[in-house]
Amino acid sequence: MATRVAILANLQNPAAPAVIRAMETAAGRMQVQLNVVDVHDPSQLTGAFEKVVRLKAEALVVVSDPMLSGQRRKLNELAARHRLPAAFDGQEHLADGGLLSYGSFRLERFQQAAEYVDRILRGAKPADLPIAQPTKFELIINLTTAKALGITIPPSLLLRADEVIR
Repeated sequence: MATRVAILANLQNPAAPAVIRAMETAAGRMQVQLNVVDVHDPSQLTGAFEKVVRLKAEALVVVSDPMLSGQRRKLNELAARHRLPAAFDGQEHLADGGLLSYGSFRLERFQQAAEYVDRILRGAKPADLPIAQPTKFELIINLTTAKALGITIPPSLLLRADEVIR
């Protein structure tokens, strides 16, 4: 298990601090050292990975962000170059070589959004609608990337995965 993990995040994204706090809480219980590396422009990615390497991170977690999602090929290329296992919140990163994705089930989120649009179009006030929380999460593991990194994924984790890319 990794004991030093870097978090790559766009700290200009208002959602990032809450995500990072949740990770810090979990990391404290697991005795994992976290280091946050801020990147808010694609031109900063190479330097951000150099910082991750200097921090001697053994793994990387990329916080979901539109700018970072738009750079998934570059993110995966840099992670592979530096031999860093990288985790994402979005299965699209795995098609480009990411190791694993864990996050809310996207179809459910789209269905919730459609229900809200329907309610608003029927006259509901957006401020009166409750905040919808995801109820289903999915874990996807890319075994091709694991093999390239020399990582063995425990069978118990593979059994829990919703999808395994081979």
